[in-house]
Amino acid sequence: MSYINGFIAPVPTKDRDVYAAFARKAADFFKSHGALSVVEAWGHDVPDGKVTSLPMAVKKKDDETVVFSWIVWPSKAESDRAFEAMMSDPQFDPSNTPMPFDGQRVIYGGFDPLFEV
Repeated sequence: MSYINGFIAPVPTKDRDVYAAFARKAADFFKSHGALSVVEAWGHDVPDGKVTSLPMAVKKKDDETVVFSWIVWPSKAESDRAFEAMMSDPQFDPSNTPMPFDGQRVIYGGFDPLFEV
């Protein structure tokens, strides 16, 4: 079964197009390194919570939107190889291409799917 990397990030709402361009470039890179699919989803109905919530988890500011993304890989090994390649690719060096979001507030993880319908 496949392997999934998931991400939740706070992105300045005014930078939606900048983020989309950045994410598209990253998606093309991941696809070229074996990703089966990449999904970027701009928050639309992401309510604040009282105890927990996505906005609370990323410490969302009033001028930010929560973005939910995932990458589907054939395996964890393929994911690991692609992320290693990305870290050594000068195109993704933050000093060359600054991230259009606060990377310190991104939540991410790797997941083994239980099932897919």
